[in-house]
Amino acid sequence: MGVTGIGGFFFRSSDPEALAAWYAEHLGIGPHLWDTQAGPCVFAPFREASDYFAADRRWMLNLRVDDLDALCDRLRAAGIAITTDPAWDSPETGRFARIHDPEGNPLELWEPASPA
Repeated sequence: MGVTGIGGFFFRSSDPEALAAWYAEHLGIGPHLWDTQAGPCVFAPFREASDYFAADRRWMLNLRVDDLDALCDRLRAAGIAITTDPAWDSPETGRFARIHDPEGNPLELWEPASPA
């Protein structure tokens, strides 16, 4: 018996209702309950000096997606800035893109590699 998955993700917001609406509109999350699909979830504390995400942020949420290109197209059409870097992608791990929510919180979008 042990942990079977993440049961929730809770964080502070200056405008919780507006931020919840942004996540629901652009990423299909929430507004309160979110049925997720089974799959891998990385749980990894990083060193304080890591440059994997902004030094002024204590966390970055990584979201598994099934069609990174289509989601990025929708986000760009909504005026949301997206950062990609081919160095982040690999055939073993998958593909990545990064965005920020309206309060500047970092989000990493991850399309896992297809099973061989």
